[in-house]
Parts: sequence; structure tokens; C-alpha cells
Amino acid sequence: MTIESDPYAVNPTDQNDARVTRVGRFLRKTSLDELPQLFNVLKGHMSFVGPRQEMPFIVDSYNEIHRERLKVLPGITGLWQLSGDRKNAIHENMDYDLFYIRNMSFSLDIAILIETLIFAFRGV
Repeated sequence: MTIESDPYAVNPTDQNDARVTRVGRFLRKTSLDELPQLFNVLKGHMSFVGPRQEMPFIVDSYNEIHRERLKVLPGITGLWQLSGDRKNAIHENMDYDLFYIRNMSFSLDIAILIETLIFAFRGV
């Protein structure tokens, strides 16, 4: 992001968002921007699969149901990232995270990881 970017802006609205630099656009498209999160997984602060972390000012507005997603480790990838709804902000559609939390299993994690790799290699 550029220096002038609002750090509290929810997310870029389109691919040509002026806040995203050329390098940032490449990193996002190739998912290389997620690599530093591996350190958080190794430290035990994150999981490979789970709900995405959300900005504190958005978490402050969560209701009781939305707070369910805070009871599990956040993940690098999850169902929301694989859905067509990822065009919307994460906090606008938490059904994927709540479904994942209620149905967590090793086989679901493996399926999500495989699908994420396929998406990453396609550049989706």
C-alpha cells in the first residue's frame, strides 16, 4: 500500500485501487503476500486453515454470534477465500467462518488447503 493509504480502510475496492502499489498488486495476485504468515503458524499464533483475522475496529462491532470466530486460531486460508463472496469484505459474510468452526475436521482442512493451492497456482 502507498504511504498515504488509510490504515483503517476496510479493503481495496477494485484491482486498480490507487492505494495498492505495482509490487503489492503482484504480491496479492500470486498470494506471496501470505508467506510471512507462515512464521505466525510456526509460532502457534495462527493455523493454516481458519477464519481470517479482522481489524480491531471491526471486531469491536461484532455481535455475540460473530464473536464465535474469535474462539479459534485465525488461519491463512479458509472457506471464505475460496468462495465467490470474497469480493465482499470478510466481515460482511461470516457464514463461511461459522460453518467452518462448527464443522472443523482434518479432512475439511485438507480439502481447503488443496483447493487453496489450486487457486494460488491459477492466480485466482
